[in-house]
Amino acid sequence: SQAKGKAKKSTVKFVIDCAAPVDDKVLDIASFEKYLNERIKVGDGKTGNLAQCGVVITRDRTKITVASPQDLGFSKRQLKYLSKRYLKKQQLRDYLRVIAKSKNSYELKYYQITAGDDEEAEE
Repeated sequence: SQAKGKAKKSTVKFVIDCAAPVDDKVLDIASFEKYLNERIKVGDGKTGNLAQCGVVITRDRTKITVASPQDLGFSKRQLKYLSKRYLKKQQLRDYLRVIAKSKNSYELKYYQITAGDDEEAEE
């Protein structure tokens, strides 16, 4: 799938999958999207630059997708950082973690709390 010769610049898509917290109604994906819109820095390290740089943030019910021109070199790590900041702001950081699901997607997952471990340890 070498579609390099197209006039349209290739875009990179980053996905943040928030299905678990959205289904549990603990995360408001619209406000998360707004937060990312206001916080993501592109170009010369400034916020509010998304449109000029051709970065598009879209969301559906459970996912946020950030599409960015390939040559912009958008930092995936920044998304992880901002996701964690947002979770902290919403006091969800203790329950949710940001996991890399694939090369360019993250997933908000609950910490696996294994019940009953400490009882056994006391014997």
